[in-house]
Amino acid sequence: MAKRLSTNPLAPKVYLLRETGKTVPLTLVIVLAVMLIAGIVSMINSIPLSIRTIYSYSALYAGFTPRGDASRTPEIRQRIEKESPVPLGRVMTARASEAVVKSIVGKWPFVILGLEQSDMDYYLQAMDTKSIDGRKPRPGTPEALISEPLARNLGLKLGSTLLGPTIDESFSPMPVKVVGIAQTNKWVAMVPIEYHRLYHFPPIDVLAVFTKDPAQQPEFDSWALEAFKGERTRVFVYEDLDKDTTEMFNILYRILNVVIGALVLVITFMMGMLMNIYQSQRLQEFGLLQALGYTRSALLRRVLGEAAMVVIGGWLLGVLTAFGLLNLVKRILMDPQAFALDPLDRTAYLYSIPVPIAILVVAGLTVMIRFRRFDPVGVVERRLV
Repeated sequence: MAKRLSTNPLAPKVYLLRETGKTVPLTLVIVLAVMLIAGIVSMINSIPLSIRTIYSYSALYAGFTPRGDASRTPEIRQRIEKESPVPLGRVMTARASEAVVKSIVGKWPFVILGLEQSDMDYYLQAMDTKSIDGRKPRPGTPEALISEPLARNLGLKLGSTLLGPTIDESFSPMPVKVVGIAQTNKWVAMVPIEYHRLYHFPPIDVLAVFTKDPAQQPEFDSWALEAFKGERTRVFVYEDLDKDTTEMFNILYRILNVVIGALVLVITFMMGMLMNIYQSQRLQEFGLLQALGYTRSALLRRVLGEAAMVVIGGWLLGVLTAFGLLNLVKRILMDPQAFALDPLDRTAYLYSIPVPIAILVVAGLTVMIRFRRFDPVGVVERRLV
């Protein structure tokens, strides 16, 4: 290393390696800024990601309710089977009740389906279930089958109570015990429809419609939204969930943009000041180098190269640090409760890009302004005196 430094004394890395006491703090500031921005954006993004993850089962079928008019359910079913634009895989008649799941921003409602035994098998297969720990609920019994993410989120295991008379948010007249845990990444909860019909209000059948080819489910969903628009039928499809989630977080993302923008300005201003101070401390070095024959443009390229190496290196280290920290948060805090967090969230790292760009622009302008006013003769004279 010493040999390489001596052969190219104006290489940008020479000063950076020689003055690590100044280089490292500058780099750390950028690392912390990138880590902070990526962390904030990733955690904010985990909220809509959680919504889409928890309710991702809705991408595999469309739900229909008659808006309180139980007599309309057979009519809705008949129309779907007659007018569907794509072949249907199964139309299930179900009952639904509600439980709550935990998220990082509070509790969210979650539907528990009451299904026939044969429909349970189809539903579990559609949800890509690999295996079941325990067994399926028996017909008419206060038993439940839930998926592994849901069990983890609610801290339930085989024999735990999912619904019960003492649980206000997940009420049932009898304690409904978990008898099976499905190994799938989808969030699933089901009980026997016979138990639901006996003990849960309102006495209204709903429909769950699966297309024969899962790839055609979005086409069916779009048709259903249009076909039943304005009628006494409520259609639940993933398309609406995705759209509502995006609209719900638009304002939050605008606020986030303001916060990130303010943070970039503060960090850039601070970095500009630090670089200006460090360049001021090198005036004698620049004066002596010009006296030795190095041109002003060569010195300018050297300083800009140093700034670029600090900024780009700091950003890369910041991205790596943020990725490691987010992985740690995911493993320790999020995964145990099945909360969603993506350490590879591209948006989070894209938000951090303005930091190095702004710092590099400010650093370049600072150095160029200083070099325009630079008087090497005066510097050398002061040095000799």
